[in-house]
Amino acid sequence: MTAAPRKLEGRERRKLRIRKSVNGTTERPRLSVFRSARHIYAQVIDDTTGKTLAAASTLSKDLRTNLDGTKSDEAKKVGALIAEMCRSKSIDKVVFDRNGYRYHGRIKALADAAREAGLNF
Repeated sequence: MTAAPRKLEGRERRKLRIRKSVNGTTERPRLSVFRSARHIYAQVIDDTTGKTLAAASTLSKDLRTNLDGTKSDEAKKVGALIAEMCRSKSIDKVVFDRNGYRYHGRIKALADAAREAGLNF
């Protein structure tokens, strides 16, 4: 077995452990983050209805042409965009779901940018 499958299995275990306590409601939806090698994605989800309320990524039309710099810089822009989308839908409080990733690097950059843009979690 190579290192990559074990790494993914560990993230899946951490993800399930986190999701036991992190649950989005109508008052406080869940801000879920996924990162791939090249892009980062953020969704705001209401788990009671199972609907995605807002979504942003480095592939969004608003950001696609405006991306330069490091991946952390791109994550900051995604965090600011998702916070702006939430504010436009009158969502100001969310629960942060790091999706099994460690809270550093791009995940931390996205979270900090969302907080600075007015999202509380």
